[in-house]
Amino acid sequence: MNLISPLEGSLHPFANLIFLPAAVVVSVWIVTTIAKQWMRSRRQYSQPAKAEVAPPEKALVIEPLHDFDWKNAPRRQLRPFKPTYHITMAIRADTPSELITIDEDYLERITHRRSIIATHGSTVHGCTPEGDAAVRELYTFLLTEQLPKRFPTIFQLSKDNSSCKNLVTGMTFPTIPDGNMDAALRVLGETVEEDFFLLQQTPEGHRSVAFMCCFPAGFDPSSKLGKTLVEIHAPVPSYEKIGTSMERFFSRVEVGKSVKRTNWSVQTHTDLFNCKGNHITGDDVYKEDEKVDIEKTFLRIELQTVTRLPKTRAVLFSFKTYLYPVRQVKEEGLGPAFAEAIEGLSKGNAPGMWTYKSAVRWGSSVIDYLRS
Repeated sequence: MNLISPLEGSLHPFANLIFLPAAVVVSVWIVTTIAKQWMRSRRQYSQPAKAEVAPPEKALVIEPLHDFDWKNAPRRQLRPFKPTYHITMAIRADTPSELITIDEDYLERITHRRSIIATHGSTVHGCTPEGDAAVRELYTFLLTEQLPKRFPTIFQLSKDNSSCKNLVTGMTFPTIPDGNMDAALRVLGETVEEDFFLLQQTPEGHRSVAFMCCFPAGFDPSSKLGKTLVEIHAPVPSYEKIGTSMERFFSRVEVGKSVKRTNWSVQTHTDLFNCKGNHITGDDVYKEDEKVDIEKTFLRIELQTVTRLPKTRAVLFSFKTYLYPVRQVKEEGLGPAFAEAIEGLSKGNAPGMWTYKSAVRWGSSVIDYLRS
């Protein structure tokens, strides 16, 4: 006896009446949803796309030295001695305030630089067409921002900010350069002690597009203009060990986040301007273990800074040169540490530095003196 079948049969007509409206409702809902999505997408593509706006650069914080007296500002005493020389970037963080350094040597050095610029001209400064904008930006930034803010006792802007007066030299310069970028470079060369190279990133790597260099340490600065980092450092032993890292680092330098490093050598003369002689490269002829005049022998150190200009995005590589008599270093009690550092030029990951830095010539004499 089947009690279920008759009941199922009697429900079929009612089931059809119930399910039919439900199907219609679902169909209408699907069509409506599709229509809404189509209209939304049409409105989206019919409206102009909003341009992405880059966040504004934060203003650089430059701490003023209100009571600064350059005549009583001692020069930095740098002694970056390590027992073994390794070719590394060895950078440390810096602040925008420390981009330019002024000390008791300022007037003497600036006067010397002016003479070098007048005598050597295009050897110590130059610019490619690609570097014009970067030179203009650096010039205006230094004369309107960095120098007047950091050293208000030395640099004063006119009321309309159109000119900047150097109270030490008595010179006044416009804050916006004219179309002659070589003239702008000369102004910078006799305003600050820092030498510099400006570099722009290219598909081949960072390329030098402008320079102002009165105190080269054994190279011709003009020969570096237009060259990439790899080409510039071609004579440097084992540069390939840090070349890729340096390119990558230069690409990542941020505005307002400068870094510093030091580079040291020894020279057996008193010249700050030296286009050859401090280094031995290629087929250079030299005499080993020369006797040197200790009174004319100096520890030469470059305090190097890397930063980025905000508008042109050019990388600024600048450096201030310090000369310390080797005699002074010994009198400080650092003779043994200095001697060990000289010997270490041949012991690290770039043993070619012993010859490149000319230690093959002066090393023996200087080491003996430092340990005597």
